[in-house]
Amino acid sequence: MPSKSRTLLYFLLAVLLTSVLGAVLQTQFNLANLQALGAPIPLMVRLHTTGLDLLGFSPTFAVLVICGFVFALPLAGRLARNWPAGRWLVFALAGALAVWSALTLANALLPMPTLIAANRSLAGTAGLMASGSLGALLFAMLRRPVAPAQS
Repeated sequence: MPSKSRTLLYFLLAVLLTSVLGAVLQTQFNLANLQALGAPIPLMVRLHTTGLDLLGFSPTFAVLVICGFVFALPLAGRLARNWPAGRWLVFALAGALAVWSALTLANALLPMPTLIAANRSLAGTAGLMASGSLGALLFAMLRRPVAPAQS
C-alpha cells in the first residue's frame, strides 16, 4: 500500500492529466465553433490559444476535477477491492462520473448557462468525462495493489 504522500502525488497527477486533457479539449471545441461560423483558425492560432488555455483555464477545471475526484477515487478504490476483475472499469466510470457530477453541480450553482463551453454539447461533455476517465485510470494504475509474492 503506498504511503499517504505517494497517494496524494498520484491524486495530483490524475488531476493534472485530467485538467490538461480537458483544457485542450475545451480549446479545440471553442475553436471549432468559431471555425463553423467562418473564422479562419490557422495552426499557429490553435497552438497559441491552446497554450493560453492550459495556463488560464486548466486551473479552473482542476478545481472541478478535485471536487469530483476527492469523492470518486476513494469510493472506486473500495469498490475495486470487492471486484478486482472490474478494477479498471470501476475507475474509468468513477472518473467520468466525477467530472460529470462536478460540471452538473457547477452549472446548477453558477449564474451562466454552462461554466465550460464544451459542456454545452453531448460530444463535449463526453470528451470532458473521458478526460476524467483517463485521469482516474492513471490513479488506479499508479496505486494498483501489489500482488503478494508466491513462495
